[in-house]
Amino acid sequence: QVQLVESGGGLVQAGGSLRLSCAASGRTFSSYAAAWFRQAPGKEREFLAAIIGGVTFYADSVKGRFAISRDNANNMVYLQMNSLKPEDAAVYYCAASPPAPPIKLRIAPTYTNWGQGTQVTVSS
Repeated sequence: QVQLVESGGGLVQAGGSLRLSCAASGRTFSSYAAAWFRQAPGKEREFLAAIIGGVTFYADSVKGRFAISRDNANNMVYLQMNSLKPEDAAVYYCAASPPAPPIKLRIAPTYTNWGQGTQVTVSS
């Protein structure tokens, strides 16, 4: 069983940057797909980025601004967020899944493990 704990959220001004971290437990995590989602009040959970086997996938809304990476030696996943906008404000979630086809990595039900979320607030 993989457990996930996010950190790094907070308040940032528009145009600023934040790096979110996700600490994972479990010996099999390195083989898992890992992803970041976000959910704003009254909206559905939104896919942002995923990584598996060194290959990355991004939502169009964040491509070029956000970057996902992982450190398998330390069971960590990161989301570097640059050029933040007020509409990026949300609760950000880390998620993990046993290996899955790329087409499924963009949808939340694929993921079997979720963190508790970390709040990101962007002031204008």
